[in-house]
Amino acid sequence: MPTTWNRSPEEFHKIYLANTDAFYRIGSPMLAKDLDDFMTRCALGLWSRAGSIGERHVEMANQIYSKGRPKPSWLLWNLTSAACQEDVFMPPVFFWNLAESDAKRGSETSRTFVRMLTNILLYLAAVDDEVTYAEAEYITDCTDRLTAICDTTGVRKSRDGLNPLDYVTSGEPSFRDKHKPQTSAQASGGEAKSEAEAKAEETEKPDFDALMAELESLVGLEDVKKDVKNLMNLVKVRKLRQQYELPVPPMSLHMVFVGNPGTGKTTVARLVSGLYAAIGVLSKGQLVEVDRSGLVAGYVGQTALKTQEAIKSALGGVLFIDEAYSLSSGGENDFGREAIETLLKAMEDHRDDLIVIVAGYTVPMERFIHSNPGLESRFNKYFFFPDYNGEQLMEMFRIRCKKNGYSLSEETEKAAVDYFTRLYEERTENFGNGRDVRNAFEDMVVRQANRVAKLDEPGKEDLMAVLPEDLEDREDEEETPAAEEPAEAPAEVPAEEAPDAEAPAEEAKPEE
Repeated sequence: MPTTWNRSPEEFHKIYLANTDAFYRIGSPMLAKDLDDFMTRCALGLWSRAGSIGERHVEMANQIYSKGRPKPSWLLWNLTSAACQEDVFMPPVFFWNLAESDAKRGSETSRTFVRMLTNILLYLAAVDDEVTYAEAEYITDCTDRLTAICDTTGVRKSRDGLNPLDYVTSGEPSFRDKHKPQTSAQASGGEAKSEAEAKAEETEKPDFDALMAELESLVGLEDVKKDVKNLMNLVKVRKLRQQYELPVPPMSLHMVFVGNPGTGKTTVARLVSGLYAAIGVLSKGQLVEVDRSGLVAGYVGQTALKTQEAIKSALGGVLFIDEAYSLSSGGENDFGREAIETLLKAMEDHRDDLIVIVAGYTVPMERFIHSNPGLESRFNKYFFFPDYNGEQLMEMFRIRCKKNGYSLSEETEKAAVDYFTRLYEERTENFGNGRDVRNAFEDMVVRQANRVAKLDEPGKEDLMAVLPEDLEDREDEEETPAAEEPAEAPAEVPAEEAPDAEAPAEEAKPEE
């Protein structure tokens, strides 16, 4: 029987805006990006449990954006790919903060948010006119996890939301289940393998040679590349010695990445995670990136739960903690120390299937490692990421241009070399390395587009050509229409001082 929750993309967008606008009146418009990103991740996880994914799903995905935010531009191929990769549900940081604020004020905004999420996800599940049992289970799991945060934080009880299982209209297998690869025995008509064996075969290991080639293709980082190769050789030989029952000395595989922002630390961490999986040290090889806000909560006991959620999502792969020194910089009573202790215990409990990489500026990271004997004993491998020089910045810029179909004339090439040389030589403490290259490229794309748009019937070469003037930071930006300038976000009101506001609007249960 078709579901009664099906709505057109336009109708759904109005429902989404009604709910999010009401939520921002209680919270802050500054949460718009975080909330839209969270809802998109929920949609991807939900649709991986759907019977199929089609153009209608794409239309709905492109309606998940708040007022004043850019409209998404999903296509079927990348939506399907993203849905297949979406796995572990992670409660967002802003929800923890919302629940903690409710506990202080005696309000129940976080519980209202859970009910709002249930409604929105039911609309998204019904996009194909069916709500599968797997989709309803996913919605229930999401809301149960958020409700558990409310319970443990001490948010007062509130009325229950809808039960997604009451709206199931189809028992069709999920998109993910229907597209599992066959085992060799099943393909040949032989006896089916055990569930454990089938699951092991379904988990495709990363290609070691492809990952090493990708590492080699990175600009600069010669010492880092050498250190990673040495580490992989050491680990491979270590596993061979274990196979021949030879003595294997104790060895920690956790790492410290030190260097300025934009020097490739996250990229190398992702490659290391895949390489570890390729040689059998890790079972999956995913990279989970967090910072202090993803581990530390505002109450005693809550930080351990929050850190455990991050650890759980990283099992089988690498937990990458950026600016890790912030966990130990708050004094003896800071909750960051609770996160460190929880982390150390997990590193011991899951030492066979969890790698932790901590990253940050050089001096603060040294103080961080020496702040706890447990950290010193587990983190003894340091990788130093130097700043990129002008020539390397220019090479990164060339790669971006080539990858995106832009061509540099000889005159433009010279202007760009001068720009990046000057950028490196005059760098300050805010120097962003690769991030500055990305920003320069994106600014160039905007200026080039503005220039080409004024041409009469521009051809392919016009669309590709980058001129020196496209690299210049011109001062005539006031010509940009005012409507295109981002509005200044209002100052965030502390939760305990915020005036009482009406709870987010909840969509009424549809007529049967």
